[in-house]
Amino acid sequence: MNHSGATCDQRAAVEVSKDKNGIDQVLLHNPRGASVQVSMHGGQVLSWRTERGEELLFISSKAIFKPPKAVRGGIPICFPQVGNGSLEQNGFARNRSWVIDNDPPPLHPNDSNGKAYIDLLLKPSEEDLKIWPHSFEFRLRVSLAAEGYLTLISRIRNINCKPFSFSFAYHPYFSISDISEVRIEGLETLDYLDNLFQKERFTEQGDALTFESEVDRAYLRSKDVIAVFDHEKKRTFAVRKEGLPDVVVWNPWEKRSKAIVDLGDEEYKQMLCVNGASIEKPITLKPGEEWTGRLELSVVPSS
Repeated sequence: MNHSGATCDQRAAVEVSKDKNGIDQVLLHNPRGASVQVSMHGGQVLSWRTERGEELLFISSKAIFKPPKAVRGGIPICFPQVGNGSLEQNGFARNRSWVIDNDPPPLHPNDSNGKAYIDLLLKPSEEDLKIWPHSFEFRLRVSLAAEGYLTLISRIRNINCKPFSFSFAYHPYFSISDISEVRIEGLETLDYLDNLFQKERFTEQGDALTFESEVDRAYLRSKDVIAVFDHEKKRTFAVRKEGLPDVVVWNPWEKRSKAIVDLGDEEYKQMLCVNGASIEKPITLKPGEEWTGRLELSVVPSS
């Protein structure tokens, strides 16, 4: 059955099933054999595989797949708060049940043609409105292109009678060979807020970011393309973003990993989070206004 409004030639590429906890999940696959798995719990992408079946996203061996907790890994969505604040950490969207949106407002044809995709919808429950009293519609499209790249498009509309503000992040956990073998380019000379130093502001001095200890930084007003080079696996992730001025880079390293229940003690070596985000300046929507934030992930072999 085609739930996504996709054209006829895509129908075979979208499959809906249930996981072992009875949660609906969607599998997208393209003609070349690449695939993406999305859970209705949190609207979270849990898997992104190449046409050779290689997994590109990290999921912890200790991940909890049962609500209300978000799964440790994949691509959680942080909304309406990133990090700590008045709400639960990273907001509530990643802990809620989403539904398939059978009749979404149209997107540009480029976001549909030749892609397997699913449209999801989140609206606040009565409980949500008690903790964050703002009515919204959050539409999410997850799509897999014929070339294998993964795109997430979020559209958040204010259906309130008064303005509201929020912060936002896509929080992909990339699967890497070894954190000490990875570097990030595209952050040079940027200011960043360091969460390990009470959000003190620093300026990036290096030509590339490499890892020797815990990193938890929000780089401000970054380029729209960031590259993550994995030397050992000889591949490069390209992170392209629109409507998301900031980039959060996180790796918990050894000591912090041991304090995270749903992360293996040594698993920090195989994961790296590089987020497209809007943190420094909250997004404000007037009644009826809509915001769009887009993340496109691709991977290419590197020498």
